[in-house]
Amino acid sequence: MSRLPVMKVFRPELRQTPVSRVADTPSASVVVPVYNSAAGLATLVERLKPVLDSCCLRYELILVNDGSADHSWEVIRQLCADNAWIRGINLMRNYGQHSALLCGIRASRHAVVVTLDDDLQNPPEEIPRLLGQLERGYDVVYGTPRREQHALWRNAASRLTKVALQGAMGIEAARSVSAFRVFRTRVRDGFQHYNGPFVSIDVLLTWSTKRFGAIEVQHAPRALGNSNYTLGKLINHAVNLITGFTTLPLRLATWIGFAFTLFGAVIFGFVLWRYISRGDSVPGFPFIASIVSLFSGAQLFALGIIGEYMARMHFRSMGAPSAVIGERIGMDE
Repeated sequence: MSRLPVMKVFRPELRQTPVSRVADTPSASVVVPVYNSAAGLATLVERLKPVLDSCCLRYELILVNDGSADHSWEVIRQLCADNAWIRGINLMRNYGQHSALLCGIRASRHAVVVTLDDDLQNPPEEIPRLLGQLERGYDVVYGTPRREQHALWRNAASRLTKVALQGAMGIEAARSVSAFRVFRTRVRDGFQHYNGPFVSIDVLLTWSTKRFGAIEVQHAPRALGNSNYTLGKLINHAVNLITGFTTLPLRLATWIGFAFTLFGAVIFGFVLWRYISRGDSVPGFPFIASIVSLFSGAQLFALGIIGEYMARMHFRSMGAPSAVIGERIGMDE
């Protein structure tokens, strides 16, 4: 069998810390969503193995192919054939990063789950530090980049998403959220049976625990290709977070409706006072039209928010799954 090409990538200078097995977390499942990353998977495996050997008694790597357009699944097949500790899941189509992660998390067999991206921007060498932090009483620990290697617009969009997460998660650690995370596998019991088209792993984790922590880690430049998160996708993700997992927009619509009702009452009182005291009313069609437009806009805004929630109820009622698995490798039937 031919060997996979090994890609040379930038390796950041990591803080030198003693590496030891964590007493209460002797085993770990590493879950990596894969999308058009055939060229970098061999390098990811090459860097992961010595790290996991040093900090875990038992471990596995679950590669979830999220409908890649390249030959990522063929590469995953070969990696599974060459390495008994690697397992593969092939989704029927592209469902998105969080849906792919959910499939891998549900298939995890060890005490701790580690998630990271497939582009090597999350250095595997930082995993022991995250596992060590987990033993300080946390159930979830994020690896927050010291300095994100993204374009200016991407960083701005990421901050918007984290603001939305703050409202959805209701915890301070939401500002430190990243794709590089470790958590105790028992936490997934809170969302094991979640089934819906809108998935946010970070929000689902809060269904079981509020013990979140974060440490700063290195963030390497992207080794190959371009990010699949466009500005539009990030904004759409933020909207889905707000309307899918919080009641903040409905509460906002309520307060806007109250504010405009109060404003209307003030205007009506002014017109009534003028009619009683001076015997006339406020003349002019522009004034009436502006008032009608004001209240119509407020009503349409509130209806739009209610419509967003009804649309999500509609999708939930259809029973659409978060993802459908087409093929498994190394999975217990």
